[in-house]
Amino acid sequence: MVALGFASVPLYRIFCQVTGFGGTTQRVEAMSTDMAATGQMIRVRFDSNISRDLPWNFAPERNTETVQIGERSLAFYRAENLGTRPLTGTATFNVTPLEAGRYFNKIQCFCFERQTLEPGQDIRMPVTYFVDPAILDDPDIGDVEEITLSYTFYPVDDETS
Repeated sequence: MVALGFASVPLYRIFCQVTGFGGTTQRVEAMSTDMAATGQMIRVRFDSNISRDLPWNFAPERNTETVQIGERSLAFYRAENLGTRPLTGTATFNVTPLEAGRYFNKIQCFCFERQTLEPGQDIRMPVTYFVDPAILDDPDIGDVEEITLSYTFYPVDDETS
């Protein structure tokens, strides 16, 4: 039972990444060469949150963008360390509506790695993404007009882990 308890967390994470369950976005290396932009537009709203234990400013450069479904897009977030020492943070993420997770694909994202900021350092962090045209064929979500991409930064407690 103990082993099952420890194994359930990584197994659940893998399940969410594969299925998009719980708003988990997909991670891809590149867009498929046979994927084409559809001409249909969707609004992407960007949300940012910070753990109260991390003295950073963190926000999207733009709150919303209207993008073409099936077309690669680029958005930026900014982070600034307000502390007096270097701080490392890691970002968790999801999308809403939750069903959109399987169609929201990130090619490059600051959330794939820990971010270390020096005191007073202010950085731009990119997110390269696309919305899979298959979303239009899903009767449960095909008529969605807006997807919200949300990040929350947390401090990394153990710098060695």
